[in-house]
This record gives sequence, C-alpha cells and structure tokens, in this order.
Amino acid sequence: MSKDVIEIRWHGRGGQGAKTAATMVADAAINEGKYSQGFPEYGPERMGAPIKGYTRISSKPIFDHSAIYFPDYVVVLDDTLLDVVDVCENLSESGAVLVNTPKAPAEVRGKFPGLKAKVCTIDATKISIDELGRPIPNTPMIGALMKIAGVVGIDAVFHDIEKKFAGKFGAKIVEGNKRAIKRAFEEVRSE
Repeated sequence: MSKDVIEIRWHGRGGQGAKTAATMVADAAINEGKYSQGFPEYGPERMGAPIKGYTRISSKPIFDHSAIYFPDYVVVLDDTLLDVVDVCENLSESGAVLVNTPKAPAEVRGKFPGLKAKVCTIDATKISIDELGRPIPNTPMIGALMKIAGVVGIDAVFHDIEKKFAGKFGAKIVEGNKRAIKRAFEEVRSE
C-alpha cells in the first residue's frame, strides 16, 4: 500500500451507522475525484454487536481490498467499545483516534497507555439527538473526522447526503444531518 492512501477503521455497534458512515465518506471522496473504498466487516449481524467498517481514500487506484490493519485514523461510534475492543490496535503514531463521548480527550487518553497518536472526542450522540431527535451518531462523527483528518470536503459530504437521503427521508432529516455535521466539525476536541 502506498503512502498516499489514507485508511480509516470504524468501530461501532450494529445499528449506529458505522457501515453507512464508512461508505458515505468513500462516496464523498469519489465525488471529489479521488479513488476510494468503503465497506463493512460482517460477523454476527445483531443489533448492538460490535462491528467494523473501513474506508480507503487515495489519489491513485486502490488495489488492496482487505480489511484495514494499520489505520491512519480510527473512529469509535460507541465509547463502551473502549473496554471491549482494542480499537487503537496498530494505529499510526501520526494518526488519531476519534471517540464519540462527552469526556475530554485527556480522560479518554487514559484508556490507551503508551498511545502516541492524537486523541479526539465529540459528543456525537448528543448532537444527533439535538439535530435529528434520535441517537444515531454516524453523521456527526463524519463531521468531526472531516475536521481532524481533512480527508473530504464538507460540500462533497452534503452532496452525498442530499443524493442518498432526499429520496428516502424528508428535507427535515437531510437538513438535520447537515446541521449535525457542521456542529461536530466545530465542536470536536483534540489533544
């Protein structure tokens, strides 16, 4: 894998939208003229079970279709996974872990002794409840990821949301997701 490939591993629980977020970021990258992949790792597909999703983004064609074992960024949609899964396994020292939690980054860093990567936090669940009326943290997590990683632009994500959500949901949901992304982009904290 060449160095110009950015790899993102998503950790969540079934029903939180990790698969959707992984593919939305990939689609947004494609909208910007990049090469990208977004896919889930399936296991026991139960609501609430730990799941992984993956996103690769590059300026060149991507030929690797395996799971991501050495991510540049890790996105954790449910902070209860920090006690269950080694979410930072093989995380790049120059990368970052982004956790959905009301806790400060310094408090979360205590869960990862020896971690050299940046630790970022955002209360994506609260943002989701405020803006959408439901605790689905995936779109706020995309907004926070855009801020810390700069992997895709906000306009590309908004275009993808309009394209995918407008036919299935009303304008209220589309606009709520946009507001959630903007808030997370502005409110993400890092250390």
